[in-house]
Amino acid sequence: MNFCSSCHYATACETFLEDYSKHRVFLSSLQRVLLTMGSAVVSLANPFRGDMIACLGETTGTSALAYCHQRMKSTNEGQRILTQKPRINTSTVDLSYLKDLSPGTVGRTYRDFLDDNNVSPNDRLPVQFVDDVELAYVMQRYREAHDVFHAMLLMPTTMLGEVSVKWIEALQTHLPMCTTGAIFGASRLRPRQRQLYLDHYLPWSINIGLNAKFLLGVYFEERWEQSLQDFHKEMNIVRLV
Repeated sequence: MNFCSSCHYATACETFLEDYSKHRVFLSSLQRVLLTMGSAVVSLANPFRGDMIACLGETTGTSALAYCHQRMKSTNEGQRILTQKPRINTSTVDLSYLKDLSPGTVGRTYRDFLDDNNVSPNDRLPVQFVDDVELAYVMQRYREAHDVFHAMLLMPTTMLGEVSVKWIEALQTHLPMCTTGAIFGASRLRPRQRQLYLDHYLPWSINIGLNAKFLLGVYFEERWEQSLQDFHKEMNIVRLV
């Protein structure tokens, strides 16, 4: 069955293609090199510059995005994501519905994460510098699912939580910006955080990154009502106690 042939999923596909066409920026080889260097310098100097981090991810991530695309294609769930091209924002996800779900479900955990960390699913920038439309969607999906990863892993948006999630993403996606973010983010930890990181968070992140199922290939929108406990068991995720 071609899921995109239905009205709902056709709209989702068309919405992404329209957004991609509107925001796409063509770069020459020289422009790409200069943009990569500039975004890398700014990102390292100021890790809170989300626009520069996003830019760096796009200009350096082609091979990794192709790898992610292949991994998503290897499962039925991942294939549905690539075919239907769902988005995660307030236009596509009913946050009121998630808030009404039972505590301990995937959807309620995600909604609570947004509230507790004052985060909006609308904060993710559109992809601009990825030339292949399918790989551009993979990058867009990664960005929009990033907060869902945080929620499912029970990691807050603190520097320690962010570095831990970045290591998991780096090991699973092979995106250079994730590896860079994990390494240089860890260097900014305070002494007490650094000890916790080395003793507990880093080993846990490596274990999850290597052994959990490929999170970018998970269709979270189909799992809102699933219990987090069952989700963790299915994904081979062990909570950090």
